[in-house]
Amino acid sequence: MLSEYNLIIPDWPAPANIKAVQTTRLGGISQFPYQSLNLGMHVGDNALHVAANRQLLNIHVPTEPVWLNQVHGIRVIDAATANCVPDADASFARTRNTVCAVMTADCLPVLLCDQAGSVVAAVHAGWRSLLDGVIEASVAAMASPGTELLAWLGPAIGPEAFEVGDDVRLAFIARDAAAEQAFRPGSEGKWLADIFMLGRQRLANVGVTRVYGGGQCTYSHPERFFSFRRDQATGRMASLIWLE
Repeated sequence: MLSEYNLIIPDWPAPANIKAVQTTRLGGISQFPYQSLNLGMHVGDNALHVAANRQLLNIHVPTEPVWLNQVHGIRVIDAATANCVPDADASFARTRNTVCAVMTADCLPVLLCDQAGSVVAAVHAGWRSLLDGVIEASVAAMASPGTELLAWLGPAIGPEAFEVGDDVRLAFIARDAAAEQAFRPGSEGKWLADIFMLGRQRLANVGVTRVYGGGQCTYSHPERFFSFRRDQATGRMASLIWLE
């Protein structure tokens, strides 16, 4: 049984009608190497196990989450009007009990809401989509000034483990000179990237400065989090948000 002990409830000053949940790898029935709460249908796990895990999760949310086929792009969809499983990397909702969801296993999940409690969004910010502007696209889709939004950063690969090539570093710096601060030398010819800092920078660029969470490294905590870079064959966690 999936209990709240196995979940992370975001600690942020969101309005009382904003509800959010972050899953871990704990509390499900999937077997090695997907043990145990794998929510991803696309990773090679037994589909019956994934379906059972999603049913366990559904106890903690008001309706079936609106799952996305994440393609590392910047498309944002209205979760209330989604059909099937849309190709997108973010969703927003203004209708009550519509659950926005993104899945990750190293990429940065970002949850957003406005101070009035009228709109929410869930964003899958892998480095490609982060670079190309998925956060900016999500804020634009919410149609609320960034100064009126709050953000929560979920677990992602940490700055001690996220090694990238110089091409990634230069691409970020070309988009925003401040991004240089988020990289430091790694092994020969490589750089260690701080995806939490990069996310905060992109949020700040669109006026979102009330940012919470961040810092929980998926790669460094195999007992609690899935990590694609660490394990390759692995499950997916979910970050979910809705209006009550």
